[in-house]
Amino acid sequence: MRYIKLFTIITTIIILFSGFWSGDSKEEQRQDRIKMAQKTLNDLYKYDSKAKNIIKKSYGYAVFSNVGVNLVLLSTEGGTGIAHNNQTGKNIYMNMASGGVGFGLGIKDFRAVFLFENKKVFDNFVEYGWEANAQADVAAKAGKKGGAFGAAITVAPGIRLYKMTKNGLALQATIQGTKYWKDTDLN
Repeated sequence: MRYIKLFTIITTIIILFSGFWSGDSKEEQRQDRIKMAQKTLNDLYKYDSKAKNIIKKSYGYAVFSNVGVNLVLLSTEGGTGIAHNNQTGKNIYMNMASGGVGFGLGIKDFRAVFLFENKKVFDNFVEYGWEANAQADVAAKAGKKGGAFGAAITVAPGIRLYKMTKNGLALQATIQGTKYWKDTDLN
């Protein structure tokens, strides 16, 4: 019972501080997400020189800024982002939340970049956006110091994912359910 209360408190804090209620105007929130996505993509291009070409050739991509907390047997994540259609140039503003179970301890600020091979997988992600996954990782990073393991992996047919840790300290092995959805206030 104690862990459930703590999990609920941590989840609430993540949601409150993840940008859902920032106080900025809708246009400022959109611009913040576009800037975050561009900075994340620039960081990715430094990390993987082939990524820029792969992204250009993809049907579209999505970029999310996330904060994750792992506390013994419970884990939670919250964040915001955009999905970008390379064919139309349109941005779709999105949110994400995740909860899971497994061994873990720590907190981390990370970015996720999804690459979509075709219209069907892009539209499915934007409209339904559900991902269930198992993950194991170790991250110890503060600014430019430290390191975190991350590489592009195929998470579903037609979808590749890059995860990059910005800051944090975490050791985890969890099974999580993640939901991505359109931000009705910004679209």
